[in-house]
Amino acid sequence: MTALTTGSSVPDLELQSTTGPLNLAHMQGRALVLYFYPKDNTPGCTTQSQNFRDAHADFTAAGATVVGVSRDSLKSHQSFCEKQGLPFTLVSDPDETLCNLFGVMKMKNMYGKQVRGVERSTFLIGRDGRIAQEWRGVKVPGHVQAVLEAVRAF
Repeated sequence: MTALTTGSSVPDLELQSTTGPLNLAHMQGRALVLYFYPKDNTPGCTTQSQNFRDAHADFTAAGATVVGVSRDSLKSHQSFCEKQGLPFTLVSDPDETLCNLFGVMKMKNMYGKQVRGVERSTFLIGRDGRIAQEWRGVKVPGHVQAVLEAVRAF
């Protein structure tokens, strides 16, 4: 399967999330910021999620919904949301369906070993359900502000 890229339509999928079943097709009509991160409660992922949390009102004002995705369980996500005060939905993707669809599963070096994991990535999906912009191999500092600027320009 070829990964989705800019201009691709996002298929109708029902996903398990911290707010119950989430259907991507039902989100059309509003911009969607879908960010993929490796793991709950790790330093970079926590900072990234806190940055999205801190800018949440700005994203909402700009007409965008923020949704985070990792392979962690719903229980882990719920705990992470509570601990960090995250006001947005987190999707649990343990079977990597969404991760594979967006092509974010990569081989990475961790402590000198090759491991397969989630490449930190963000996708801006337009009101029409198509990917408007993508950021792959994301570095956390300044990223959320760059995404917010893209949403506002969109």
